[in-house]
Amino acid sequence: MSARPCVWVVGTFDTKAEELQYLATLIEQAGVPVCTVDVSTQDTTVRADIPAAEVASFHESGADSVLDTTDRGQAVIAMGQALRRLVETRHQKGHILGIIGIGGSGGTSMIAPALHTLPYGMPKLLVSTLASGTVTPFVDVYDIMVLNPVTDFAGLNRLSRLILANAAHAIAGMVMHALPQVTEDDRPALGLTMFGVTTECVQAVSRLLNDRYDCQVFHANGMGGRTMEALARAGMLRAIVDITTTEVGQHLAGGVCDAGPDRLAAAAELGIPWVGSVGALDMINWGPRDTVPTQFGERLFHVHNAQVTLMRSTAEELALAGERIASRLNQSPGLVRLLLPMKGLSAIDKPGQPFHDPDANKALWHAIDQYFIQTPLHRLEKLPLHINDAEFSAEVAKTVDSILTTV
Repeated sequence: MSARPCVWVVGTFDTKAEELQYLATLIEQAGVPVCTVDVSTQDTTVRADIPAAEVASFHESGADSVLDTTDRGQAVIAMGQALRRLVETRHQKGHILGIIGIGGSGGTSMIAPALHTLPYGMPKLLVSTLASGTVTPFVDVYDIMVLNPVTDFAGLNRLSRLILANAAHAIAGMVMHALPQVTEDDRPALGLTMFGVTTECVQAVSRLLNDRYDCQVFHANGMGGRTMEALARAGMLRAIVDITTTEVGQHLAGGVCDAGPDRLAAAAELGIPWVGSVGALDMINWGPRDTVPTQFGERLFHVHNAQVTLMRSTAEELALAGERIASRLNQSPGLVRLLLPMKGLSAIDKPGQPFHDPDANKALWHAIDQYFIQTPLHRLEKLPLHINDAEFSAEVAKTVDSILTTV
């Protein structure tokens, strides 16, 4: 069963066998082959197509390190590691059409890392009791569909039957109606970053490039930048058009749109062509106004909406962001073009708008001048334009065309 292409139904058969078998039956009835996979760390009399002992055998230290420990927490961690290696191996052999997993906190922690090994576009569905909370730890930058079971997994009832049936039919539908691989679209893929306050620029760049490139736009909200760079590492992007690098400043200042310390690392690691700017570095994002940390009480704020409060970046914060951007880009072995909009960084950084502060921006220009090393491959261009000016967008598009025709 496990050697032919199937949808894998994964969970702990020691506690959730009834729900897992119900899912498997419905998926098979929909016309999709199924392989059940047990990730129990305790003995069970219900046998899956791939039993827990077989999963555990894929642990790098052997099955005993998973099943012979008395520490449940360690066993769950080890089983998750084994499942990940199993999924990697079987996917490479073409045995997996998609995966649906169910679990509480333990099952979710075991199954989610295995889903991360599957390629973008392959069906991944996780029915988790954690779904109504923060899903970032297990969704991360991957295309995982998450469903809240509403009730806990403690046997079937009229509500759980309905919700699990929806899950079963969802993954069956994803497999049966997969979009055929588009072979006629040979446009190179570009990753672009955008914020609401740089939308005018990014949309104009996309319009100028779209007939020649597949423009994929990512919201620079922390997860968006990380996702774009994950796609670059997966070889799915020809170049990065990083107009909105606000996530660098957000990380350094502690804002909520934080992509972590490795933002811009993909270009440095891969040498992938990079064309970018300093969009929305004039702001640090927070949630509702009453959630802003008290130490920032005297700063300049702009309420973007009920859920988003913007704080104007100071000269010191901009200097740090400029140094970080320059230093990271210096590490790239590939083509780099950094375009600076000298008349403003966002829609609210221009005359008459609340974040217009040319003096603060001077610290950003100075830091980039000081730390960015220009070479034949790495060039800096200062433009007497606002980031949302049509002329700036045209210059970005022209630069993308010029560097991609040389590599």
